[in-house]
Amino acid sequence: MLTLYMINSCDTCRKARKALDEKGIPFQTHDLRKDGLSAALLEHILDKVPVVEALNKRSTTWRELDETDKADIDANKARELLLSHPTLLKRPLLDTGDEIRVGYRDGDYDDLQG
Repeated sequence: MLTLYMINSCDTCRKARKALDEKGIPFQTHDLRKDGLSAALLEHILDKVPVVEALNKRSTTWRELDETDKADIDANKARELLLSHPTLLKRPLLDTGDEIRVGYRDGDYDDLQG
């Protein structure tokens, strides 16, 4: 079954959910704010998505970080930040089993079967 990693208050996440529902594709959700982000889950995601692509530097959470936290980001520091602040993960993330799709735009799920 597909898993949609999201935050309920995110408009783009709601659009992605609606697109899956309209196509009749079964999926489960994982709310990063409520359900959290474990080290194992983060590594699962980062096995398929480069850490630089997974870190959302446009988020409110990123903007609220101390400048020292944002300086000199490398893979290890990014992992630490993501574990401390799960909402720094770009979203939605759709785990199809074979791949993890980052973000959502209209039509992104058109190739999926219900």
